[in-house]
Amino acid sequence: ADGELVQYHYGLKDLVTILFYIFIAIILHAVVQEYALDKISRRLHLSKVKHSKFNESGQLVAFHLTSVIWCLYVVVTEGYISNPRSLWENYPHVYLPYQVKFFYLCQLAYWLHALPELYFQKVRKEEIPRQLRCIALYLLHIAGAYLLNLTRLGLILLLLQYLAEFFFHLARLVYFTDENNEKLFNVWAVVFVVTRLFTLTLYILVIGFGLPRVESQALDPERGNFFSFLFNNILFRMSVLLLVCLFQASVMWRFIHFQLRRWREYWNEQSSRKRAAAAAPAKQQSKLLKRDSGYHENGVVKAENGTSPRTKKLKSP
Repeated sequence: ADGELVQYHYGLKDLVTILFYIFIAIILHAVVQEYALDKISRRLHLSKVKHSKFNESGQLVAFHLTSVIWCLYVVVTEGYISNPRSLWENYPHVYLPYQVKFFYLCQLAYWLHALPELYFQKVRKEEIPRQLRCIALYLLHIAGAYLLNLTRLGLILLLLQYLAEFFFHLARLVYFTDENNEKLFNVWAVVFVVTRLFTLTLYILVIGFGLPRVESQALDPERGNFFSFLFNNILFRMSVLLLVCLFQASVMWRFIHFQLRRWREYWNEQSSRKRAAAAAPAKQQSKLLKRDSGYHENGVVKAENGTSPRTKKLKSP
């Protein structure tokens, strides 16, 4: 009927839909690689290592930009940002609007398509463990939010994560085109810190205050209620929040360590350039003085008046 709201639930048929969109993602990946990244990399004449990183960042910039715009549209139209209470109200969120379900299926399809792309892109063996770890973490979190009925919280977290990742890979692309341009890394650093703070605040808001107030506090897997009865226990709730804070603290510690190392390398490079620039005029001045004094000329030692210091032998008549 007109005005009827249709909602969806997950099921086994989702696997067929995900398989279809895996092939779509592979095709789009090839299009971006062929018509954009390959043409740019040929002009830049990158080495093999930089070429691999350039292709990785180029693909992820396109994906993260699309996902950020799409995810922002979903959370705004569904009212998750204007009404933060909707993130935990009426939990479990078993039935989903079409655009929320479709977004999650496409996200799962993209990260599953990244597995065969490791072979198609001929990724170096040294890079495979890192990329597999990244793919596994994304699949674990996205599938967990989808299957455990935490889709609303997952959307906001994905939006924050993809926003920081977009600026990081965009900064890498700019760095490959011009190694002296590192301004976007500073922008990424600010965005990364802000998104981490928002992520931690969101965890505390939902886990510490939202889910414990859900009306249905009993374990009911058939209705999709997996968590609310656990968060009613203050000891369990505080343990989860402590683990979340420790994890975010470890992420920030690695980030701060990376930034300190990068700034140290930058200042060392700047100081070496200054020393080289200061030493260049002194060397040039010493060369001019030696040339003017006539002491050295074309490898021959001469006196100050330009004559040779060696005594000439007189030939006998």
